[in-house]
Amino acid sequence: MLHKKSEKKIIAFFLIFTLGTMVLQINHFMGTVNAQSDNSWYVGKGVKPNTYYTYQIQNEDVNQGQPFTMTLYFKDHNATGQYWNVPTFVVDRGQVFKGTLHLSDLDMTALGSSPIPQNMSKYRGGYATSLDWLSAYVPKPGQSLSSLYWGKIGSIGGSQIAPVGSAKVTTPAGTFDTTIIQYHKGVDNNIYIVKDMPFPVKALTYAESAAGTPPIQYSVELQAMGTGQPPIPKSHLQPTMPPLTLTTPRGTYHVQLLWTPSILKAGQDTNFGVVITDQNNNLVPNTSYEFKVMDQNNKALTDLNNQQALDGTGKTTFKFPSPGLYHIYISVQTSTSSYMTDMFAEFVIFDLNVT
Repeated sequence: MLHKKSEKKIIAFFLIFTLGTMVLQINHFMGTVNAQSDNSWYVGKGVKPNTYYTYQIQNEDVNQGQPFTMTLYFKDHNATGQYWNVPTFVVDRGQVFKGTLHLSDLDMTALGSSPIPQNMSKYRGGYATSLDWLSAYVPKPGQSLSSLYWGKIGSIGGSQIAPVGSAKVTTPAGTFDTTIIQYHKGVDNNIYIVKDMPFPVKALTYAESAAGTPPIQYSVELQAMGTGQPPIPKSHLQPTMPPLTLTTPRGTYHVQLLWTPSILKAGQDTNFGVVITDQNNNLVPNTSYEFKVMDQNNKALTDLNNQQALDGTGKTTFKFPSPGLYHIYISVQTSTSSYMTDMFAEFVIFDLNVT
């Protein structure tokens, strides 16, 4: 009886050993196949030292969605800190901002150790919510470009985000065979990635909007890429020309700013016109607004409250004291809402270069 039990234990041992060996062989085989096909992607994939990428970025959280360019130069890799040392150059309406981002190995997050000046903070934030936005879904080691599901947009009404097909995309940097990453939230939001490139080559996504055309949440487009240190841009103050139109954060109003003379010059009267329209581009009657002029350090030079725009339009005159960058803050009120009590202030900020 004991002999038979011993035989059964030996047989069971060999069966377990054989099955374990088969599992190891299958795992090794599958790993080899996956390594050979390698159809995965993550933010940062394919990045190499001494390479650069230049993007045009439009982000609702930076300068009211006005576009700027950002060049990321992956100078070298810090193995101890596990981050990339990335000198970064931003060009925003002729002004150049320089700093260095420390981008994490894991997901290209800009680390707190990044030595950047204060005036680059908003561009760092713009990078995080545009070029690095997908890192919430695909940090290293990434996900398959053939997967049916990458995750779900974390808000009410958000759909799943996933690869949906392929497309040939042309940007100023060239033509690329891309995979479309898409999610639907009122409208389709599309992000185009190339398997062996660290960031999307193009993207266009939209913010939530209760009605009308939703405002752009962020868009990116690759302008250039290459090896070696990129050319360092130089500041060149570009005159701001009218008209300018911005949309309030919730997409409720479009505010257009006009002025004469068209060339802004210090020491002369500038006559401003304000036009306020709704999501359907209709004038908003019985409107009042605040018109505030600030210098480049956000110091208020004039603050005119309760400006009337009974037919949706208004006028204001101001004399700029000296050349430089100025900010025009316009906050909108209607007969049915108040920016003083509304949880979301309906405002826009225009940046003007004065010669």
